Amino acid sequence: MKIDSVLDEIQDINLTYLLLAQRLLKEDYATAMFRLKIDQAMAEVLISLSAKQLSQMARTNQLLFRLHFDDADQVTKLTNNKREQGLGQTHAALLMASCAN
Repeated sequence: MKIDSVLDEIQDINLTYLLLAQRLLKEDYATAMFRLKIDQAMAEVLISLSAKQLSQMARTNQLLFRLHFDDADQVTKLTNNKREQGLGQTHAALLMASCAN
């Protein structure tokens, strides 16, 4: 894969993430802060950004978000869950919540 293609994809992911974060914050502020694992100051900044500012932020060669798992064992537990579907979603939510910093 060419470097330009990778950079374009990173920028697309960044913009998608920022737009989703902003939408979540506008729909349910407290839940969005929990799901995004951000504090109130960051939430206020994100929700206040214009489309132009979001686009400018997205145009970087670095991902603006990161996985919130501390180790590979957490991913293994989440992806190899043998529980029934309903309990599996609850287990996944609890495991993800435990990754909060």
